[in-house]
Amino acid sequence: MIYPSARATALAAAGALPAFLIALLFPSLWFLGLIWTLGVIAMTLVDGLAGAGRGDVAGTVVAPMTAMVGSAVAIRLNTRFPGVSPGTIEVALNLDERLTGESRRTAEPGEIALDLQASRRGTARLERLWLRWRGPFGLAWKQSEEVIDRTIAITPDIGLAREEAVRLFRRDAVAGMIAQLERGAGSEFHSLTDYNRGMDRRSIDWKHSARHGRLIAKEYRTEANNNIVLAIDAGRLMSEPVGGLAKLDRAVAAALLAAFVALKMGDRISLFGFDAQPRVAAGPLSGTGAFGELQALAAQLDYSEDETNYTLALTALAGRLDRRSLVILFTDFVDPTSAELMLRTVGHLIERHLVLFVLPRDTELDGFADAPPADSDAVARAVTAAALLRDRRLVIARLERMGAHIIVAPYDQLGAALVNAYLDIKQRDLL
Repeated sequence: MIYPSARATALAAAGALPAFLIALLFPSLWFLGLIWTLGVIAMTLVDGLAGAGRGDVAGTVVAPMTAMVGSAVAIRLNTRFPGVSPGTIEVALNLDERLTGESRRTAEPGEIALDLQASRRGTARLERLWLRWRGPFGLAWKQSEEVIDRTIAITPDIGLAREEAVRLFRRDAVAGMIAQLERGAGSEFHSLTDYNRGMDRRSIDWKHSARHGRLIAKEYRTEANNNIVLAIDAGRLMSEPVGGLAKLDRAVAAALLAAFVALKMGDRISLFGFDAQPRVAAGPLSGTGAFGELQALAAQLDYSEDETNYTLALTALAGRLDRRSLVILFTDFVDPTSAELMLRTVGHLIERHLVLFVLPRDTELDGFADAPPADSDAVARAVTAAALLRDRRLVIARLERMGAHIIVAPYDQLGAALVNAYLDIKQRDLL
């Protein structure tokens, strides 16, 4: 495609006033006013035909096959001209909703870099590439379009799982980190040993201590093969962004971290995703080799605009469980109405299973509630935010009275808080 540039349009418009004056003052010579405009058109045609043509350019796209959500995606565009190349060239890529950032750039021909961001999980498609450059006089644009049809699989972020797992399973863990619980606390009796300072006093076996004349304590092995269910709400509220990523992506990252730790400790992991109806139901999986399969299953959880149907989802989940399990429920709620529907159903689940709620702290509402009352709008926001937070605390209190365990943590600390709660449940033998 060849079309006039802004420079050619401006030059053609500049001849309008002289043409009008000539036609006004010398009506018989009106055709002289068209000479400038016709000259600009002729020069534009010459400019479009001169230099590199549309068929002379060759463009290739180098893109990664996979990327983790929230990470940078580096795309390289290589443009080549067999003959004389223009001074600058503009490149543009069509981007779907899963990629954000600069999709257009002007640079010298050669390798051109576009730095994008993977903002949503799924399969991102790069379908078309546009190239355009000016002729030698800058009066005509020459544009070329190429079909590239590239895909980038945007997967859940497992970087956090890897980093936290290294910290959790280091045998020389420093203070503040959690070492792997192998022996000394748990639910399965292992052996008797001398009581040492720092051991739980509840582990002392008083009968054997009296018989041997010294303190004897019981050692336990951590019970394995427990059933852990990761139930992830993928409804409308969980699709809202927090800290640049959707709450759903934050939940998936925390779930993968907990799954890695649980698989390492010998437990079985099931995945259950839902919004208005169950979407993903798989498991149980065991062994660290199953982590890749679990990651692929988590990638199938897509964003949804539907309201979460807790009654249908939790009833279906309860029907799938044939033994007492730890159900880790990743969800969020802001109004008492939706929370009331959840409370009615979760009570039946708590009767047979151990339920752990993982809720992201709403830092935006906290900020509104704590903001100084600078004006009437700030006061109205603070009052509304305080009311919503109060309703949220009431729902959490009701869940705790029903017997559920609750985690409320900032979105960037959900994974660590969940692992702490999981290890505490294992240590206290709550399952």
